[in-house]
Amino acid sequence: MKRDVKRDVKRTGVFTRRALLLAAGQVTALGLLGTKLYQVQVVEGARYGTLAETNRVSTRLIAAPRGRLLDRFGETVAGNRSNWRALLVAEQTESVDATLDNFSRIVPLAEHERTRIDREVRRHRRFIPVVVREFLSWEDMARIEVNAPDLPGILVDVGTTRLYPFGSTLAHVVGYVAPPNEADVADDAMLALPGLRIGRAGVEKFHDLPLRGRAGTMQLEVNAVGRVIREMDRQEGKPGQDIGLTIDSELQKTVLDRLGDESASAVVLDCRNGEVLAMATNPSFDPSLFNSGVSQAQWVEWTSNRRAPLINKAAAGLYAPGSTFKMVVALAGLQAHAIDQTERLNCPGYLDLGDTRFHCWKKGGHGLLDLRGALKNSCDVFFYETARRTGIDRIAAMANRFGLGVTLDIELPGARKGLVPTRGWRIAQGHAWNIGDTVVHGIGQGFLQLTPLSLAVMAARLATGRAVQPHLTRTIGGVLQPGVQPEDWPLLGLPDHDLHAVRDGMWQVVNEPGGTAPIARLTMPGMQMAGKTGSTQVRRVSRDQREHGFKSENMPWEFRPHALFVAFAPYDAPRYALSVVVEHGNAGAATAGPVARDIMTDVLTRDPVMHREAPQRVADTPAPGAMERYGSR
Repeated sequence: MKRDVKRDVKRTGVFTRRALLLAAGQVTALGLLGTKLYQVQVVEGARYGTLAETNRVSTRLIAAPRGRLLDRFGETVAGNRSNWRALLVAEQTESVDATLDNFSRIVPLAEHERTRIDREVRRHRRFIPVVVREFLSWEDMARIEVNAPDLPGILVDVGTTRLYPFGSTLAHVVGYVAPPNEADVADDAMLALPGLRIGRAGVEKFHDLPLRGRAGTMQLEVNAVGRVIREMDRQEGKPGQDIGLTIDSELQKTVLDRLGDESASAVVLDCRNGEVLAMATNPSFDPSLFNSGVSQAQWVEWTSNRRAPLINKAAAGLYAPGSTFKMVVALAGLQAHAIDQTERLNCPGYLDLGDTRFHCWKKGGHGLLDLRGALKNSCDVFFYETARRTGIDRIAAMANRFGLGVTLDIELPGARKGLVPTRGWRIAQGHAWNIGDTVVHGIGQGFLQLTPLSLAVMAARLATGRAVQPHLTRTIGGVLQPGVQPEDWPLLGLPDHDLHAVRDGMWQVVNEPGGTAPIARLTMPGMQMAGKTGSTQVRRVSRDQREHGFKSENMPWEFRPHALFVAFAPYDAPRYALSVVVEHGNAGAATAGPVARDIMTDVLTRDPVMHREAPQRVADTPAPGAMERYGSR
């Protein structure tokens, strides 16, 4: 009996210890659990609440409407319009292929489109919409809606797309937009937004950031796998800023109409402040095609066209300036005291230098001429000799002062500064500079390569004596930009009497009997234009050809000389400057001169810089009934 009692007591002691250990373990576990709960709910409650909300709420960016481009009178030259598109939600159809086959019978899909859609369906979750076709017409949308029962998973969505009301008329200035590539998206995640476009050329590219605006946000409630349940909140983005351009869109049309079918370019400036009123290149292209995607056939057509429609010839085309460069040579000679305004040089029709003969354009020569007469008659020998006396480095320095061969402050990516050579430039290429090189540069040939834009700037600086810079931007977000007043630009620092002598020579070119461009004379009462012709060879003419009555107009088109003309008007109070380059147009006076005359007539009649609202469009100037044949200068 005593043994049983002792055994029971012993068992009770063991049980009590086990109970204590178990209780201690439970207390410890509860303590740890309580501590963890306190940590989760109190100490880190806010963080876990945020994580839970993030899992429940998906915040997505909304592309902002792109800003507009406006001409100087507020006319929209690049805007936005609704873009209807068909989307495919793969989870809503039992067979993606069957749905796409039915869709193709309504709106045909090319093979590369089917390949893209299949790739995106495999890459994304099945409830994420995939673009099937953008830029649907109203008829396409109607057919899709009518056939909706046969198109499970297809829905129609609306976005925006870029609209260019003036089409090819302003393509080279305005530029175009296109979808971003992978490199663009890597730099800015916002560019991955559906339907977003970025500037690829022209002003669209230069002002791309302010035009994009700021993205908005949309909060969506989603389930555990990310499927959208409902839209909770939306904050619209800030639209891109409107950019006001200096261009007069109606003047631009007139300039292009006057260029006709020629492969040519023309630039019109407000010569007092450098505002670009028109910058036309012919032929051109439709910028809207880049928005929707350029076909292979279209690209081949553009790139195989020898007249290069994709190149902005006004700002990126390079040409020898020919005789339009003679004003620069004259001013360089005057500054270097190599010549003076009254000195008369003899032109027998050629200049011999060693065993090389440099010909004047006029066989038999011009006889004795002073500076004004040399410009009026475009005498080559006078400027051969002036260049020889002055030296290439002084000529280059004067050219740079007039905006030639230097970078111009123009809002056009891809604009080129051209080339005005120096002795050092030639030596750096591993060649010696010789006196013959200097001589040919006296008439704007040799290594000189300049743009029509830079030639218009030269004419503007000649007219005003100020270092005006060309610019296309007038306002950003409605705020007027600097450089509108003439006094915003510094003086060139040249003597007035030297500038006057050169301007007077240009006036005689157009307005005095015997000048090389009387065909360019204005017929408007009280209005006179000063100008200079130019004709630049693209193929060397041999002595044998010259002696046997060679005529450049008989050559194939691509071997004929370029025709150029620069001018400013009105002569007594210059306001407008222009340049015209007609590729392979042969004679500057006969080809480019009448174009410049008609453009300047329209400019002076419209007088755009004096209007706050668009002036009434001027009727096209009739072409002369008969054309007198003038010299090639």
